[in-house]
Amino acid sequence: MYNPAVTVKRIDVLIRILNGRKTIITPNCVRGYTSEGKVTIGNISKKVKPAKKLQYVPKKYLSFDGEDLKFLSQSTLRNLRWMMQKDILGQDMFLLGRPGPSRRKVALQYLELTQRELEYVALSRDTTEADLKQRREIEKSTAKYFDQSAVRAAIEGRVLVIEGIEKAERNVLPVLNNLLENREMHLEDGRFLVPAARYDKLLEEHGKEEISKWRLVRVDEAFRVIALGLPVPRYTGQPLDPPLRSRFQARDVATVGYGEHLATLTSELPRVDSNKLERVLSAAYALTSTELQQISLPDFPIDNLHAAAAILEKVPNIPVHKLLYYLYPYNSFLSKDHVKNVKDIFANLNVDTEEKCNIVLKDIKRKENKADVVLEVNGVKSELTVPCGRRREQKAAKKFVRTDFQTQLLNELLLSHSVGDFCIVGPKGCGKSLLVSQLSSLLGYAVEPIVLYQDMTARDLVQQRTTLENGDTVWRNSALVEAALHGHMAVLDGLHRIHASTLAVLHRLVHDRELQLHDGTRMLRHDRYDDLVASGLSPQELDESGVKRIHPAFRIVALAEPPTTGRGQQWLSPEILSLFVFHEMRNLSKDEEIFIIESLYGNISKPMHSIINLADQLRKSDDSTLKNLSSSLSTRQLLRIASRMAKYPTDTAYVTIQRTFLAKFLPNLARRALDGACQKMDIEPPFRFGHNRPEKILPCSVQNGTLTIGKTSIEVFKTDALTKVPDILFYDVPQHIELLEWLLQDFLLGNHLLLVGNQGVGKNKIADRLLQLLNRPREYIQLHRDTTVQSLTVQPTVQDGVVIYEDSPLVKAVKNGHVLVVDEADKAPTHVTCILKTLVEDGEMILSDGRRIVPKHMLDSSAGDISSFIPVHDDFRMIVLANRPGFPFLGNDFFASLGDLFSCHAVDNPSIDSELTLLRSYGPDVPYDVMRKLVQAFAMLRDMADQGQLTYPYSTRELVNIVKHLQRYPEEDLATAIGNVFDFDRYSKDTADTLLEVLHTTGLPTEGVLEGRSKEALKRIQMTIERTSGKDVSSPKHGKEDPKNEPHVGGNTWAGGTGGRDTAGLGGKGGPYRLDKGHDVHQLSDAEKDDIPEHVKKAAREMNRKAFEERLREINMSEYDAKLYGQFLKAVQPQIGALRGVLAELQAKKKERQWGRHQTSGELDDAKIVEGITGERAIYRRRVEEEPPPGSPPDKPKRLRVVVDVSGSMYRFNSYDGRLERSMEAVVLLMEALRGYEARIRYDIIGHSGEEHALELVRVDRPPENEKQRLQIIRTMHAHAQFCWSGDNTLAAAQHAVTQLAAEDADDAIVLLLSDANLRRYGIPPERLGTILVSEPRVQAHALFIGSLGDEANMLLRRLPAGHGHVCSDVSQLPHILQQIFAASLLQTD
Repeated sequence: MYNPAVTVKRIDVLIRILNGRKTIITPNCVRGYTSEGKVTIGNISKKVKPAKKLQYVPKKYLSFDGEDLKFLSQSTLRNLRWMMQKDILGQDMFLLGRPGPSRRKVALQYLELTQRELEYVALSRDTTEADLKQRREIEKSTAKYFDQSAVRAAIEGRVLVIEGIEKAERNVLPVLNNLLENREMHLEDGRFLVPAARYDKLLEEHGKEEISKWRLVRVDEAFRVIALGLPVPRYTGQPLDPPLRSRFQARDVATVGYGEHLATLTSELPRVDSNKLERVLSAAYALTSTELQQISLPDFPIDNLHAAAAILEKVPNIPVHKLLYYLYPYNSFLSKDHVKNVKDIFANLNVDTEEKCNIVLKDIKRKENKADVVLEVNGVKSELTVPCGRRREQKAAKKFVRTDFQTQLLNELLLSHSVGDFCIVGPKGCGKSLLVSQLSSLLGYAVEPIVLYQDMTARDLVQQRTTLENGDTVWRNSALVEAALHGHMAVLDGLHRIHASTLAVLHRLVHDRELQLHDGTRMLRHDRYDDLVASGLSPQELDESGVKRIHPAFRIVALAEPPTTGRGQQWLSPEILSLFVFHEMRNLSKDEEIFIIESLYGNISKPMHSIINLADQLRKSDDSTLKNLSSSLSTRQLLRIASRMAKYPTDTAYVTIQRTFLAKFLPNLARRALDGACQKMDIEPPFRFGHNRPEKILPCSVQNGTLTIGKTSIEVFKTDALTKVPDILFYDVPQHIELLEWLLQDFLLGNHLLLVGNQGVGKNKIADRLLQLLNRPREYIQLHRDTTVQSLTVQPTVQDGVVIYEDSPLVKAVKNGHVLVVDEADKAPTHVTCILKTLVEDGEMILSDGRRIVPKHMLDSSAGDISSFIPVHDDFRMIVLANRPGFPFLGNDFFASLGDLFSCHAVDNPSIDSELTLLRSYGPDVPYDVMRKLVQAFAMLRDMADQGQLTYPYSTRELVNIVKHLQRYPEEDLATAIGNVFDFDRYSKDTADTLLEVLHTTGLPTEGVLEGRSKEALKRIQMTIERTSGKDVSSPKHGKEDPKNEPHVGGNTWAGGTGGRDTAGLGGKGGPYRLDKGHDVHQLSDAEKDDIPEHVKKAAREMNRKAFEERLREINMSEYDAKLYGQFLKAVQPQIGALRGVLAELQAKKKERQWGRHQTSGELDDAKIVEGITGERAIYRRRVEEEPPPGSPPDKPKRLRVVVDVSGSMYRFNSYDGRLERSMEAVVLLMEALRGYEARIRYDIIGHSGEEHALELVRVDRPPENEKQRLQIIRTMHAHAQFCWSGDNTLAAAQHAVTQLAAEDADDAIVLLLSDANLRRYGIPPERLGTILVSEPRVQAHALFIGSLGDEANMLLRRLPAGHGHVCSDVSQLPHILQQIFAASLLQTD
C-alpha cells in the first residue's frame, strides 16, 4: 500500500546524502575550448576542431564565465563523458529518458562542447523517407534532388540528432540502417554514399575523375547519429525495431537528482526564495517516486521546475501549491483516487492546497518590446518585466465585461507570460479565446489564430509546399513560423484534438526556442542569434546560411478542453505537461453571468433568470447525464439567449430551452432528466403547449420592399447576384412560418444558424425559403465523410505546372457577403468541421494557401501581410443543416461539438394541422379524408420511432410523395401509393406487423401493403412498346384471321396483331382501324408468394418441422420446453430485432475505415499535389482499417450487469400485475439481443432477494449458448422467487453491482436494476437508492420498477435522480425502456 509519509522520509534522507557526499568527477576537469583546444572530462579527452559553419553549432546550452565553463552537475558530466567515449569509438548513440528537454539538452551540450555542427530532425507519424534522405524540387522547370538532414550530416561530417524515434511509423527508419551500420546509402539521384576509409582507398587507387564517374560520395568520418527517444512500453509509441536498436549504444539520461537540481536552480536564479524552492522541489520529486510509479501516476514535469522557480524569483509571495499546480493541474486529468494520492503527498509535505492567492495588477508600462508590470500578490507588490508586442492603439474587445475571476486569471496569465508559453484548459464556451484577446490587447500583441485539428500534420504546423508563378516549388511559412519571426502571439486552439506525434515538432521550439524547417531554414533564439552576429557573422551571411532570428516577444498560447478522465487515452500526457505552464478556466458562476448579462443588456427578465438558474443547476449536478447537458448552456450560449431576449422578449423560458438543447432529439433518458431539472426551476410548458396548442396563422409577405414575418420586419436585400438567390416552390404552413420568424430574428441579431432534424422534414426548403424571402444570394456546400479541411476552404489544382488555389463556397461567401449553406454537416468528421470555430466565433480563419479571413475591425491589428487579408463582408452569414444526432442516423454529432457557436433550431415534422395544410397544397384533388388518415398514421409512426418501437423516423417528405402520386394518378388504389414508402420494410416481419397495425388503426388499406399486392394492383395490364419498323405502309387491310388466335408482333399479315403495319390491330401504323384480340405485347407477371404451388408449400413445411426436431435433439430440449421458451421469446421478438439493429449499426460505425496517407496508389492527396509535380510516388491516400495508436490501451468491451429482483414479493404479486413474468421477459430480451455480441458487450445477470444480494444467474465469462440454457436461467428466477425467504436486499445488490463494475477495467459500465416498488415495506428511503445509483461516475445505473401496489412506483420515481428511475406498468413497455437505456448508453460513449 502506498504511504506518502515513507516517500517524504526517503526524500529527506536523499537530500542529506546529496548535500553531504563528495564529488566523484569534478567540474574542474572540463576546460573551455579554443580553436585548437581539447576537452577533458575525467580521464577522457577529445581534440576540438573549429567548425566550418559556426552558425550550425548549438550555442548557450552551456554557461561560460569568460572562457571557463560554469558549474555543471555531476549527472551531466557523466552523460557527457559517456558520449565522448562513444564519439571517440565512432559509435552512434541513443539517449533515453522521461519526457522533457533533458535528453536533447545533453546532446546539444555535447555538440557545443566539442564544436560540432548540428542537423536536427523531429519525427512524427507523417515523416517519410524523403524527409530523411532527398526531396525533389522543381527549379527552372527541372526536377532536382536536394539533400535532407541525414544526407547533409553524413557528407559534411555533422551530428544528426533524431528526436522522437517512437513517433515514426513502422518501416520508415530502417532506411537509415545501412547508413548507421556501414556508413553507406543509395540516394535517389543516383549517387552512393560510402564510408570515408573506403572512399579514400578507392580515390588513391583510381583517381578523382574515375570516382566521380561512379558517383560515389564520401561520408565524413566525423559523422555521428544521436537518437532521442522515450522508453516504450512505459510511454506510448512504436516499439524500437530490433535491427535499428542493435545499431545504437544506449544511455538512460536519468532525471537529475534533487540536490543537483536545487543547486542548479539557485545558481541560475540567485534571488529566489530558497526555502520555498526546496518545498516545491520536495513535492515534485515526491510525485516522481518509485512508489507512485506503481499506481501509474503520470510523471511530474521535473524539467519545468525552472519556470516555477523563475516565477518564484519574480513573485516571492506566491503560494507553493499555486506553483506546483501551474505545472501539474492534477484536478484536470487525474482520477479521484489519484487526486487523493497527490493531496496526501502535499499534506505530508505541509503544502497547503487551499491557500489563497490573490493577484492584483497595479500598473503596466510598455516600452518597445517589453512592459514593466507591478503585481500585488496577497498584499505584497512585485515588479516584473514581460515581453509585449508593438501594436499601440488597442480597441477594447467588443461586448467584454470583466469579472473578478477573469481579472484574477488574466493577472495569472501575465505571470506565466513572463517566463514562457502557457496553456488554458477549460470547457467550451467559457471564454478562453476572449481572455487571450484581452491579454493580447493589454500587451499590444498581434495574434495568429491557429485552429488545430485531428488530421493536421507536422508540416501543416510549420511549412507548406506551393509553387511560384514560374512553376518552381517553394516552402511557405505557416502562421506559427511567421509569429515566431515577427514576435506575435500564436494561439493554438484545440490542443486536445491534435495528434500527439504532430505536436512533437513544437517541442524544441517551446523548450529551446529553436526550430529546423523543412526547407533547411534554422530558427534561433534571439540571444543565440545575437551572439553569432557579435562573433563576426553578418545578418546577410546568416540569412544566406538559412539562419533566422526568433523574436524575443514571441509566445505560444494553447487552448484546450479538459481531458475526459477514466476513459481512453488522455491528451494531457507527460510530454504535453512538459511543454506549458497550465491554467484552469472554469465556467463563470451564476452571479458572474448575471453581472455580465446585466452590464450588456440591462435588467434580466424572469425567463432569463430561470435559464441561468437551470444552467447553474446542471453544472453543479453530480449526475453525469445532467453534467453533459450543461455544455449546451455555456456562457457563450447564455449571452446569445440574453441578447435575443433583450431584443425579442418572451413570457416563457420553456421554448427557448427546448430549442437550445434540441430537446426533441435528445435520447429519451436525457430528455426526461432535462424535463425534471426544468420542473425544479419552475420552467413549465406554456398553457396548451404541444399538439393541442392552436396554431396561429402568422402573416408572411413582401410589400414595398419590406419582408414581414409575424411581428418581425426587414428591408429586402438588394443584390446583383440574382442567379444565386434560391427560387423554390414552398407552401406556407403555420408551423414553418413560426420557425421562419425565429430564424429571421436570429438573422437580424447577426447569429449564424444551425438547423437540426430528421430526414425529409424540410431543412433545406426552410433555409432556401428564408433566403428567397430576404432576396439573399446563397453559396452551397455539401459535406461527406471524405470532406477535408482543404476542401472546406480552398481547393488546390494544377495548371501548367503551377498550383492554383480555387476558393471554396465558404471563401466566396465571406468575400461577397453571401449566405453559406452547409448541408449534411453531420456527415463530415467533427475534427474537420471544427475549423469553422474561429470563423463563427471571431470572424478569423487562416486558409491553406496562406491567406487569412479577417474581420474588418481587425484589419489594422491582425498579424500577417495585409495583402493576404480577406475582409469578412458585413452581410456574411452561415446556415448549417444537419441530421439529428444518435440512432438511426449515426452521423457525427455536430451539435455536441460546435452547437454553442450557433443559434440552434430543431426542425420537426409539421403538426397534424400544418401537415394537412401542406398536403392540400400538393394534392388539391386528393380526398381530404384520405389525407387525414395518412397524416394520423404517420404521426403514430413517428411517435413509435421516438419511443424506440420503430427504428426509422417516417418523414413529411415521404407523405408528400404519396400525395403527389395520388394527385397525378387518381385512378390508382391507395395501397399502391402507400407501398411506395413501406416496401422497404417488407422483409422485416416485426416492422411490417407494426406498420400493418397502424394502417388498420387509422382506417387505411392493409391489403397488398407489405405483403402481396392489392386486387387493383394485380389487374391484368398491357404493355405497349412504340417502335419503328423501318418499312413503309402499303394499303390498309383487315388482315388474315388466325384460327388459333396466337399473338403477332410486327409484320403486315395478321388481323389483331400489335406493332405492325397496314392490318387492323393495336400500336401499328397504316391499319384501317383498331382491333383488340386480347393479346399483350409483353405480359408481366407478379411473382408473389401465393403463386407457389401447394405441393411445394407442403414440402417446405415438412422440411421446417424436421429441422426443428433435429435442433431440439441437438440441445437436449423437449418440445414442451421449446414451446415454453417460445412464449417468452415471442413476447419480446420485435424488441430483440430493434436492439440488435442498434448494436449492428454501432459496430458498423466502429469499424468505419480511415484514410491512410503516404500511399503509392489510391486517390490523390490534395495535401501532396506539389510532391506529385516533383515526381514523388507516395502521394496518394486510401481507406484502410485504422490501427489504434501505438501504446494506446486496447478497445475494451462494454460492461453490462443486470440485477433482477427474484424476491418473494415478485412471486406473491405476479398474479396481480405480472411483474415476475415481465422480469423474465426482460432477461430473455437481453440474452437474445446480445447473442453474437459477447465480444463487444460482456454481461452478467445477478439476482437479489431476501436471502441473497448477488445470486449468480449468468456468469460474465459464460453467457448461455442455446435456448435450453436460456430457459434454465428464467426457470431459476421463477423457482428462487417461489421458495426464497421474505425480505429485501435491493440496496445491497445495487451497491455491490455499482462498486464491482466501477473497479473493472472497461470503457463503459451499465447497471440495470430490476425491482418491484416494495421499498416502503422494508423502510428503505428512495434517496438512499438514488445515492447509490449516481455514486460512481463511470457507471451508468438505472432502476426499473416493474411492479407497484397503487402509485408507489411513481412516488419512488419522483424521489430518484432524474433519468435514473423508470416505471414499467405494462408488459410491452419493459423491452422498450431497456432498449432506450441500452441504446442511449452506447451512443453516449461511442
